[in-house]
Amino acid sequence: MTAPPFLKAPALEENGVRHGFFSRAGGVSGGVYASLNTGPGSGDDPVAVAENRSRCAMAVSVGENHLLTNYQVHSATVVTVDHPWETAPPEADGLVTKTPGLALGVLAADCMPWLFLDPGARIVGAAHAGWRGALAGVLENTVEAMEALGADRARIRAAVGPCMRQHNFEIGLELVDAFTQKHPAAEGFFAPGAGDEKRQLDLVGFGAWRLREVGVQTIDDVNVCTLAESERYFSYRGSKRAGAPNYGRNLSAIALL
Repeated sequence: MTAPPFLKAPALEENGVRHGFFSRAGGVSGGVYASLNTGPGSGDDPVAVAENRSRCAMAVSVGENHLLTNYQVHSATVVTVDHPWETAPPEADGLVTKTPGLALGVLAADCMPWLFLDPGARIVGAAHAGWRGALAGVLENTVEAMEALGADRARIRAAVGPCMRQHNFEIGLELVDAFTQKHPAAEGFFAPGAGDEKRQLDLVGFGAWRLREVGVQTIDDVNVCTLAESERYFSYRGSKRAGAPNYGRNLSAIALL
């Protein structure tokens, strides 16, 4: 078995920690899922998904059953874990742990995958944040959950992986209203769209702002747009534009060793 390629964020590089932002390369799935689809709920062959996840687990130096992902529901819910799942994954969009040997993962195909590390307390976190989860507060809640384990938010480092970027993230005015009603300063994260009724959302900028607002000082970004690079990364919108019947999920993961 060969470990698939992945990107790393300098802010998360630390002895005794492994992390990776995986692309769609290096797996065994075929068709619209080619090749490193890691999403159990995607409609892909479960055997292929399991093999792909096993390869990613190996890449971050954990056992195949120690790569944990939630049943993601675009929520602000964050769970604390200290052992592999014994039943079905919980409905949540964030994970934190201080237990070595567990890899916390995020599945995404345009949404933001955020990974977190407090190197001093040796606590890690992961959060899936589409616009709903980001607006609901999943990033802030991940920081709070890490702090409850003993982390210091001023010491936490965060990095965002491949996701859809502002120049491709066109939305309607109702979404602008949803953001600015909760956070008036969010007006600055919208640019003009293709028409008067459209805007472009800088979701990464919004997420980084929310983290800085709650005291996270170190924020990194691999600066990849999934839609712009949909041949290298799974993209929900890219698949829709291509008329594909379904789409794969990119994995981002972090583990204490």
